[in-house]
Amino acid sequence: MPNFARWAAVAAAGMLLSAAPASAQDWPTRTVRIVIPLGAGGGGDIFSRLLAEELQKSLGQPFVVENRPGGGLNIGARACAEAAPDGYTLCVMSSEPVIYNQFLFKSLTFNPEKDFAPITNLFINSVALVANSKLNVKTLPELIAYAKTQPGKLSFGVFSWTLTHFMEKLNKKHGIDLVRVPFRSGNEMANAIMSGSTPIALLGLANMLPQIRSGHITAIAVNSNARSPLFPDVPTLKEASGEDYPPTWFGLFAPAGTPEPIIRRVNAEVTRITSDPAWRQKYFIERAIEPAVGPTAEFVKFVASEREFARRLAKEAAPPLK
Repeated sequence: MPNFARWAAVAAAGMLLSAAPASAQDWPTRTVRIVIPLGAGGGGDIFSRLLAEELQKSLGQPFVVENRPGGGLNIGARACAEAAPDGYTLCVMSSEPVIYNQFLFKSLTFNPEKDFAPITNLFINSVALVANSKLNVKTLPELIAYAKTQPGKLSFGVFSWTLTHFMEKLNKKHGIDLVRVPFRSGNEMANAIMSGSTPIALLGLANMLPQIRSGHITAIAVNSNARSPLFPDVPTLKEASGEDYPPTWFGLFAPAGTPEPIIRRVNAEVTRITSDPAWRQKYFIERAIEPAVGPTAEFVKFVASEREFARRLAKEAAPPLK
């Protein structure tokens, strides 16, 4: 009997070991959800849906985008962190919940450093400082001069804490009083700029390309290392203000513990999709976002370096904790 028990245990262990790779190889066998902590209609959401469509074509199962906005992007991040690590939840998240929020909130219901498995960076978001064209401001000095005539009456929208910090420094340096308004998606913010209810914003260009081209929204500066090829006359934020701020990025993650073979397969599929020249031109270049897809190991190092930078910046800025 003891010999039989030992044989059964060895056989069961062997079955489990042989089943694990097969399970990863067969993945996916059902619907995969892609959680994004932003509302529908914004640049990150649109990109996620485009990517989901391609993944569905190549892997033969539905990939469904699930919007979980709110809580400073923490609600969607928590949904990702608490999901089963079985390969059936992927997460598109920006630098905010992954990097900055741990330094901005007194407590989080997830651990940004332990609860996510990085898969790949997706893109660098080309963010622009813009204004409703009815304000009739085309440069940063003109915006500052106009704001001085409207103390406490002008509002701005922004997602990135680093750019919120930029606006707060702008207020303090120039004695103006631009008021921040929170938004749940880039689409919602773009509509607020157009309506004039929140006439100023730091927002991804992808959310408002038609409105800038039509003249309804004025691009004042872009937060990137170089001028946008779509708007070569618009200066960078550093050129306009002398201040250099890190760009916002969006990456692909999974809940911690997701099997490595699945992580590798997702990375390979996303790399293949985004490497297609026609796809890159249409969904990266023409939408004013910079492709950043690469090996998982590189993304892991990138996230670690970004977190260390955020730690130093938060200490320097001493932001109020929420």
